[in-house]
Amino acid sequence: MRHRSVADLMTPAAVTVRGGTSFKEIARLLDEYGITAVPVVDDDNRPVGVVSEADLLRRHTTKNGPSTAEAMMSSPAVTARPSWTAVEAARLMERHRVKRLPVVDADGLLIGVLSRSDLLQLFLRRDRSIQEEIREDVVVRILGLSPSAVHIDVDDGRVTLSGAVDRPGLAPVILRLCESVDGVVEVTDRLAYGEAGADGS
Repeated sequence: MRHRSVADLMTPAAVTVRGGTSFKEIARLLDEYGITAVPVVDDDNRPVGVVSEADLLRRHTTKNGPSTAEAMMSSPAVTARPSWTAVEAARLMERHRVKRLPVVDADGLLIGVLSRSDLLQLFLRRDRSIQEEIREDVVVRILGLSPSAVHIDVDDGRVTLSGAVDRPGLAPVILRLCESVDGVVEVTDRLAYGEAGADGS
């Protein structure tokens, strides 16, 4: 199975600002591009922080201090790498309570931005695509079962497995593998395991 990476999901052409960018210009950019935050980069295009809608509202409410990106930004920037899986990126967002991650290359240069809405694209995969991946990668390639051994029904990302397999120990393995497929929301196991399930007695 190939999990979608940050590079697959990110927006490559990121909107950025410099440290001296004004409050009004940042607000205009957020509105124009329909985004909730923008990376602040230095002269080498390395992210040094992020200015979010919350930062703008906080500055507007307190009216305390300079109203430049450098003064308002959250720093240091919490960043992701393009090779990371979507799960790794989602965990980092949750841990730091951020909605967008600047994506940097090995030299620390900004190459894109990953948002929560980008991650949600995983759950918009077509049911047929999920079904095919489970059958071809999980059932046949990884578990070495016949493609007809397991019936796979997918409805809005909800997977139901039925049929019969002759190895009782496969139950937790099949569930874990299916749950790890991108786009799967939940898995219901209705498989019969062991010799009784295999011969229907």
